[in-house]
Amino acid sequence: MTSNRRTGDDGTGEGDPVIALISAPSNLGLRPPQPGAVPGTAKAPEALREAGLHEVLIGRGAVDWGAVLPGRYVDDEGRRAAGTVRNQGAIIYHARLLARRIVEARAAGLAPLVLGGDCSLLMAAGMASKVSGGGGLVHVDGHTDFRHPGNSDAYGSLAGEDLAAAIGHHVPEIADIDGLGPYFEADATAHVGCRREDEYVSEVSALVALTIPADRVILHGGVRAAAQIVATPGLERGFWLQVDVDVLDPEHMPAVDSPDPGGLAPDELIALLRGIAPRAWGASVTVFDPDLDPEGAYAETVARVIEEGLGELGTEAVERD
Repeated sequence: MTSNRRTGDDGTGEGDPVIALISAPSNLGLRPPQPGAVPGTAKAPEALREAGLHEVLIGRGAVDWGAVLPGRYVDDEGRRAAGTVRNQGAIIYHARLLARRIVEARAAGLAPLVLGGDCSLLMAAGMASKVSGGGGLVHVDGHTDFRHPGNSDAYGSLAGEDLAAAIGHHVPEIADIDGLGPYFEADATAHVGCRREDEYVSEVSALVALTIPADRVILHGGVRAAAQIVATPGLERGFWLQVDVDVLDPEHMPAVDSPDPGGLAPDELIALLRGIAPRAWGASVTVFDPDLDPEGAYAETVARVIEEGLGELGTEAVERD
């Protein structure tokens, strides 16, 4: 691999992979917050920049790898064709562009860190994983995001269906873009952070390699949960790390589209991420909505989670062939 890496202790220039910050300001997979409005997650990357995230990470050696802009959000409820998801064409187009950017970063020896945006970005990460050597998925989310045509007639908003699509349980147009699906194998997938009352938790637990609900992380701690994840068979070849900030409790993070009680505190999430981020070859952070954070306080919380939890992203990831 070519490299753009942190300087090693011996001064040779070899060392840990540099983080490549990729902005992906998408809101395409979300329902409108109210009729005629658009979700605010598209503003998240710049809100995080304003909170100082880029300055801190670039000061530690990260590089700004640019932005991949989505198409226009359209509230097509009641008008889109049966068997499709909202903004489907725009999601597919953006997934291709973002996947290419992630692959380019990885080929340059970088650890891509995608700042979203909504969870539909996981399609791009999955496509990139499939074409650049594969690997597993660690899905950290306050919900299982496992609604799909086989278990609900209400499917259609991919941000609540991304895990299902990522392991092949969705309409082929989304779950098999360019013939690359399933993007991740279920037996190389871990889900962490859903609430016990999530309606799809039993289905997910029966399919994926490991499921750790939020209450188990709270009870046993993020360090123990991280140890379970990195020891899970199927994740040895590395993995993509998807983090939806609604895994945090609304007491700490109300600026998301679906806040539910019973989530983690920031320090619990940071401990979890510190334990798994080094093994991840890349990561995405999604669903923070600056429209729900007029004072910028919650942007600072997300920035701290990223700075402290993902700062060692990729430093122990297995190199692809």
